[in-house]
Amino acid sequence: MFSTADQFSNATKASIDAQIAAMNDFANKTLHSMAELVELNIATAKASLEHSSAAAQQILSAKDPQEMLTLTSSQAQPNAEKVLAYGRHVAGIATRAQAEFTKVTEARISETSRQVNKLIDDLSKAAPAGTENAVSMLKASVANANATYEQIVKVGKHAAETLEESMNEASKHFVPAAEKPARTKKQ
Repeated sequence: MFSTADQFSNATKASIDAQIAAMNDFANKTLHSMAELVELNIATAKASLEHSSAAAQQILSAKDPQEMLTLTSSQAQPNAEKVLAYGRHVAGIATRAQAEFTKVTEARISETSRQVNKLIDDLSKAAPAGTENAVSMLKASVANANATYEQIVKVGKHAAETLEESMNEASKHFVPAAEKPARTKKQ
């Protein structure tokens, strides 16, 4: 049988290894999400520049102010749709990242909880008589910590769902407003 010092040492090493693995997982997930966001921003900037250049050429080739106004107002709908598509894409990236973080967190919490409970059980077997209350309090503390982590994960999931719902709701209201034709003065 292992001594208490060996058990603590092994548990500490396992905990540190798990924390390092979790940090690596989080860093990899973060870098992947940031790369997606950078790719989206580069593609959006490129498309925006191309669109702006083409629109400017059209407006500059207008024969009169009325045609210039008509060309300018005709850009509102495509621009509004592009802004919404960009927002949805960013929300999608954020939602996927949050889901990945949640998955990693849940796995780490489950494994850490299993290891801590095993350590507590092993230590309680070797604990002197009369320490049952202390062991029970320790187990209750671990259970409370796990419940807190689970609540944090639920709040994170809810925040991601709320973001996605907000984007969908905004698109319902924004697109019809952008579809309204611009008022032009009749000459």
